[in-house]
Amino acid sequence: MSVEQVSENVDGLRWFKSSYSGSGGGDCVEVAASLGTVYVRDSKVADGRPMLRIGREEWAAFVALAAG
Repeated sequence: MSVEQVSENVDGLRWFKSSYSGSGGGDCVEVAASLGTVYVRDSKVADGRPMLRIGREEWAAFVALAAG
């Protein structure tokens, strides 16, 4: 499995907030994708904080399990 915590510069990625995250704050997850990689971060501490870097195949498997 290819999941690791990183704090690299990911400027230029387009971040998407979970549709389950409310507009009133609280626990929010954001996801961005690049070629071959998916990044996941906590939107409350997005700037300069570590995030997870996950391979696209591993992300697809996670989403399939979470949805099913």
